[in-house]
Amino acid sequence: MDLRNIAIIAHVDHGKTTLVDGLLQQAGTYREGQATTERVMDSNDIERERGITILAKATSVEYEGMRINIVDTPGHADFGGEVERILSMVDGVVLLVDAAEGPMPQTKFVTSKALALGLRPIVVLNKVDKADAEPERALNEVFDLFANLGASDEQLDFPHLYASGRSGWADESLDGPRKDLTALFNLVVKHVPAPKQMARQEEPFQMLATTLGADPFLGRLLTGRVEAGRITAGASLKALTRDGERIEQFRVSKILAFRGTTQTPIDEAVAGDIVTLAGMTKATVADTLCDLSIDTAIPAQPIDPPTITVTFGINDSPLAGKDGSKVQSRVIRERLMKEAEQNVAIKIADTPGGEAFEVSGRGELQMGVLIENMRREGFELSISRPRVIFKDEDGQRMEPVEEVVIDVDDEYSGAVIEKLTGERKGDLVEMKPAGAGKTRIIAHVPSRGLIGYHGQFLTDTRGSGVMNRIFHGWTPHKGPIQGRRQGVLISMENGVSVAYALWNLEERGKLFIGAQEAVYEGMIIGEHSRDNDLEVNPLKGKKLTNVRASGTDEAVRLTTPVRMSLEESIAYIQDDELVEVTPKIVRIRKRFLDSNERKRQSRS
Repeated sequence: MDLRNIAIIAHVDHGKTTLVDGLLQQAGTYREGQATTERVMDSNDIERERGITILAKATSVEYEGMRINIVDTPGHADFGGEVERILSMVDGVVLLVDAAEGPMPQTKFVTSKALALGLRPIVVLNKVDKADAEPERALNEVFDLFANLGASDEQLDFPHLYASGRSGWADESLDGPRKDLTALFNLVVKHVPAPKQMARQEEPFQMLATTLGADPFLGRLLTGRVEAGRITAGASLKALTRDGERIEQFRVSKILAFRGTTQTPIDEAVAGDIVTLAGMTKATVADTLCDLSIDTAIPAQPIDPPTITVTFGINDSPLAGKDGSKVQSRVIRERLMKEAEQNVAIKIADTPGGEAFEVSGRGELQMGVLIENMRREGFELSISRPRVIFKDEDGQRMEPVEEVVIDVDDEYSGAVIEKLTGERKGDLVEMKPAGAGKTRIIAHVPSRGLIGYHGQFLTDTRGSGVMNRIFHGWTPHKGPIQGRRQGVLISMENGVSVAYALWNLEERGKLFIGAQEAVYEGMIIGEHSRDNDLEVNPLKGKKLTNVRASGTDEAVRLTTPVRMSLEESIAYIQDDELVEVTPKIVRIRKRFLDSNERKRQSRS
């Protein structure tokens, strides 16, 4: 059967997973009456809750006797480690762009990787049936984006379609029949070349592993595109590192191929197809699985380096071990090592004491998703403030810079620009009207300056602003950047909070807790209205007397406390504070110092 391998690229919430739903439906993947779900490719719980694609996943459809393998790529740069590997498996990309928003930062990130690999793009202008859609403007912005990214003349001569993924149609013109996705199927078959590997089916077997999985019955699973030859179940292969060093020899116990939304065992895999192999015990992502006669590894796509580091430690608060079942440092380390094996964008390093681990990654969202997954698995952790990774070039200290694209109401643009370019040492690149009373601001801001900024940004824009960010490059160190201005309210007692005490503390600042909640000494229970930290007693009740008179007792009415999410908490804390994460709750506290640290601080 003839093959086509394509990847779908889009910014967060531009509708690519919904479009894949339509392709599967109209290709006859589901039998009549079969129960289906929306966004079937979002298999992860967090993906469904947040509406983002985190893990790259493949599926396939059959169209007029041809098999089309479709890879759903993550839309956020924090998960770019997935993107870079996945694009090496395909021969063409479908770039999905919201007709109202145009190409956004995550679009730019993934598209630059695709163009650098020489892949031929197809542009689909999605959501053209929305009231604020401007498909022609979006199309011109896509062309400008391609030109700025150094696309070849052949790549700039891209075909385009107008579509509505939710309604399940795509047409060559805006006034088309708006009936189905036939135009997209035909364009993929016509424009995307067949895998050149298909001509190498008689050579010795070679495959580059791009994603790692596990099955309770089959064990370790490696997925990739067969670069040469053919393989049958039971054959013997060996695994090589990127440098050509032999890892292991193994017998292929099972070959799985993507057929619709499931993986089906097949007897033989041939060059050009995307398949999953089982049977290995040590081989991992970026390794070459090949015939025993081959000694040269397939070159693996380089991965962009991590930009931030977060310290994961055991939960050593007085309330430790009450919610979670996995609290030992050994168990935490095993889980982090497992994550690093599957996600090549994450690096793990032990700290000198052995009780904590330095986890380096792409961004705060990637760290937040990892922590959220761990807490759902029953882990208890303490998390430090994210720290930016610096590097030295020619004796000069360099720091990462991110490109920030902000859409904000015109009246709030001044406050946003002041914060980005003044306090946070950013450079304004572009400012232009975005229609409907909004302004688009593009700035290059040090990653340090963006840690903890999102909450302040929402306050400055009254919740109406939208901010997207992407790693841009490196710049000479820009000096100190001011962090959080306000101090915090710190509990000085252990026990359960009292409504009367909290009522009296409300004039001191915003509270993070309500009445009848467990607190302990050192726990941060609110934000001080001034710039200094303040120790308070949230357990102090009203003194009782035997005198009661009408009107002397005041009613205790508490303001609803501020409940910060996991990512907001991590961005909020300072260097001497930690986020305590359990399966049931997220708390913020001061870092407990050991005796040696106390002595060092007292001497200084």
